[in-house]
Amino acid sequence: MPNWKTAVRLFSLLLLLTAIAVAQTPSSSPAASPQASAQKGMMMLTIFFKHDQSKPLDKINAELKAQGYYESFPPAGVEVVSWYIMMGIGQVVTLRFPAERLREVNRAVERTAWGPYRTEFYPTYDYKPVWEKEQKERQQNK
Repeated sequence: MPNWKTAVRLFSLLLLLTAIAVAQTPSSSPAASPQASAQKGMMMLTIFFKHDQSKPLDKINAELKAQGYYESFPPAGVEVVSWYIMMGIGQVVTLRFPAERLREVNRAVERTAWGPYRTEFYPTYDYKPVWEKEQKERQQNK
């Protein structure tokens, strides 16, 4: 039987895949929303910063400071959409930035976060406006 961390990872992946599958339906195309056209060329990226649990928090923070993490991440001009702590796992950060800056964001993570954290990257998009529209349509059809 998988441990709870594996179960959380599998559940997170399932949620992500479900959101992607639902968003691919024609009625929920992100390109149909005014937000999507206003943000053409922008991308969102969710990064899991998984704590190295063999190290105490003070040591992790000291390594991040020594590697310049706090000065380099996120790069200037990159929008932080959300930043959550997932107890027992680490931090989950969602960023929005022009697609051509992807390498810069990746390099900031590689140079400053590797060691204290293990990282996972997930392309992300804002499904909430689509969901809200569909909810409104369902209410009107009742």
